[in-house]
Amino acid sequence: MNRSRLLMIGGFALAVGLLVSYTVYNRLRFSSGSGNERGVQVAVAADDILVGTKLEPHNIRIVTLPQSAVPAGAYSSVSQVAGRGVILPMSKGEFLLPGKLAASNAGAGLPSMIPPGMRAVSVRVNDVVSVAGFVQPGTRVDVLATGTQGGGNDRQTTTVLENVAVIAVGKSLDRSASSESTTTTAPVITLLVSPDDAQKLALVSQEGRIQLSLRNPLDTKKGGIGATRTSSLYPGETKVVATEPKSKVHKTVAKAATSAPAPYAVEMIRGNKREENKFPENKF
Repeated sequence: MNRSRLLMIGGFALAVGLLVSYTVYNRLRFSSGSGNERGVQVAVAADDILVGTKLEPHNIRIVTLPQSAVPAGAYSSVSQVAGRGVILPMSKGEFLLPGKLAASNAGAGLPSMIPPGMRAVSVRVNDVVSVAGFVQPGTRVDVLATGTQGGGNDRQTTTVLENVAVIAVGKSLDRSASSESTTTTAPVITLLVSPDDAQKLALVSQEGRIQLSLRNPLDTKKGGIGATRTSSLYPGETKVVATEPKSKVHKTVAKAATSAPAPYAVEMIRGNKREENKFPENKF
């Protein structure tokens, strides 16, 4: 084996040794630092927890973790979270955080999911109105109303509410990922709206027919959408306008007044005697 090959092998071995030494050094330093960091107790989910669940002690587990691994706002005891409602689904081992729980004394179930200043309003639906059952808790919809205005015959459809959150389908509050791939049909869907929109929703439920339009959750844009009328669907249709029949005008032809025919004169001469006789005009 020549000298150049030996030098190449030696350099490669030296490089590998330096890389291994550096890796071991970093691991030892991290282990030393973690060992010196104070551990704290934190509350996590003992099992998978569904929306609307009222937390019981058996749903909560206390673990000890390094201070740097604990997120801000995490709870450290069972008494801090027991009895509070869950407003977002949680998996086993997930931290119990304020944003996933209802406020203290807010209860559990649907009431705990209603933020202050908002209202939950239910509307009656069917397979078509609920978009074949794909309207599920956690989705967002537009509310369309169809009816007539001012007692006219021209029906119209108007987008009454936009980007409204669905918080319940029937009595189901589940927002888990598994429910998004399946369809659940219920006769009633509950929407989360403002008090003003709650009045609109109640009115259109009585005055017209409601249709829900499913939105992409990333599409939050709201725009002024004008009403669509029946007449706009048939632009080529001409309306027959009823008109009153014109009264017949009887033209009166005034007969020209005729004057009496002027008589004509006949002059007769007999010798030195002259006579003039007048005769009326001959009509024949």
